[in-house]
Amino acid sequence: MNKIYLIGRLVADPELSTTSSGINSCRFRIAVTRPHSKDESDFFTIQTWRGLADNCSKYLKKGSLCSVCGYLQNYSFEKNGEKRTTTQIIAEEVEFLNPANSKKTAQPELTPVQGDSLPF
Repeated sequence: MNKIYLIGRLVADPELSTTSSGINSCRFRIAVTRPHSKDESDFFTIQTWRGLADNCSKYLKKGSLCSVCGYLQNYSFEKNGEKRTTTQIIAEEVEFLNPANSKKTAQPELTPVQGDSLPF
């Protein structure tokens, strides 16, 4: 089983991009406070696709609180001739947790979007 649930705050504004085949993708990083410690956090890269990507780029901003449900994905790449491996979270659901009257981000009047199937 490969399932992960996180609640955290965005450390920067989300980045929306489009693949060469026209599929929208949104990537953002969240900080999640470690249990039993308010001074330590872990940082996770979240990847969303299609309609979920559109909503995340529209409604999330730096500092926004959100919950993420998805799965872990490892991938390898080469940088400066050195093979590297990294892990990211592919989000299937994202909920926007800031209150409707929050000044940090507008709260949408919609239900969370289920993630669409991946482009590969």
